[in-house]
Amino acid sequence: MIIPKLHYISQGNSPKEHLENIQNACTAGAELVQLRLKGLSEKKLLKIATEARNITSHFQTRLIINDHYKIAKAIKADGVHLGQTDVCPTVARKELYTWQMIGGTANTMQECELLLDKSIDVISLGPFRASTTKANLSPVLGLKGYAAILDVLKTPIPIIGVGGITTGDVTEILETGISGLAISEEITRNFNSIKTLNQLLNASSTAEQRHRFK
Repeated sequence: MIIPKLHYISQGNSPKEHLENIQNACTAGAELVQLRLKGLSEKKLLKIATEARNITSHFQTRLIINDHYKIAKAIKADGVHLGQTDVCPTVARKELYTWQMIGGTANTMQECELLLDKSIDVISLGPFRASTTKANLSPVLGLKGYAAILDVLKTPIPIIGVGGITTGDVTEILETGISGLAISEEITRNFNSIKTLNQLLNASSTAEQRHRFK
């Protein structure tokens, strides 16, 4: 399973805005979108997730559902992202289709190692810096935090940086060993930034390949 390097986490003041922003992100070239809507009933979320699935399918963009693995299964989303207070990934894995991916959130080396034992496909490591999209933020990691964890954590599983990341941060973050980025605010402000972000991320993978084949 190849996981895109750039993840757009949906934002908006209403479910309708989330869907509009997902449409905008797909139009601008997003390869993976995470629907992150809090505080809705399961029934309402299922309806919104179904609409998000219709949008992303049209663009052949992957759709990940935040928290709700049963909804991810019901609408045949590409996977689910589970926070630390959500269901254990091993429980979700038994319920989901074999082709659906599971992402998990980590803030420390120990949390990364725990997730690696739970058959997940991708780890979101953060926050890189403080951001307004999340209440009760874990300690900010910054470049030093990323470097310290990734120097020790040897895994083929992609580690995605998350939390207040902007276009100007990309090159330095990738130097720490992070393999991709999950971004919300920067993209919602300017959907054209997806093109720039993809160029920066792809430039890094080209450099990796050159290095590997020398």
